[in-house]
Amino acid sequence: MQNKILVVEDEVSIRGFLKINLQRNNFLVIEAGSGEEGLSKAIIEKPEIALLDVMLPGINGFEVCKELRKILPNIGIIMLTAKSQDMDKIMGLEFGADDYMVKPFNPMELILRIKALLRRLDKKDTLDKDENLIEFYPFKLDIYSQKAYKNDLELDLTPKEYMLLKIFIENPGKAFSRDELLNVIWGYDFIGDTKIVDVNIRRLRTKIEDCSSQPKFIETVWGTGYRWSKDEKH
Repeated sequence: MQNKILVVEDEVSIRGFLKINLQRNNFLVIEAGSGEEGLSKAIIEKPEIALLDVMLPGINGFEVCKELRKILPNIGIIMLTAKSQDMDKIMGLEFGADDYMVKPFNPMELILRIKALLRRLDKKDTLDKDENLIEFYPFKLDIYSQKAYKNDLELDLTPKEYMLLKIFIENPGKAFSRDELLNVIWGYDFIGDTKIVDVNIRRLRTKIEDCSSQPKFIETVWGTGYRWSKDEKH
């Protein structure tokens, strides 16, 4: 049985190039030229893998990725981007992508990554529950349930606070600017003040720090933003 691959790419030439190479490797290709069309076809066709261009007309690839993860939790998602900045990679993974490739890429490498992702998806049901956990003492994040714990006690976090905690724990020591956090958590199209980042950081600190006025985990990087302390011996 052929695996279905959804290709969401607005440039006809690139979409055609991807289709030819995927069909040569015995994949059934479903095409979409916009994010909205991609979501509609995903609901009907239920593909195993989605290839998403980041820059799409209408809703962008990050938003498509987020919605796909809601409607098809087990789908494999690979982001296709013309940029090589770390933030695009981080954003794609934060929105639920499994992998990413930077254009221009070798089509054979893409095929190999798709096949590797399919193998991982096949094994997903047999994975131990602990595979869904991200740990940074004394914190644990359950990715499946999107719950966070400190010293095994559940934290009462909002979705935005959970996402902030997750990106910090997954990138210890990395300094994030307010704009980067705003783009990752609230999205590129957010219209508002960057102070919303500071407000949510303050609220998160009151819930995870022993003393929010003397934070040990979320450090302030003056003139830049925030970072998660690398020290696990707090």
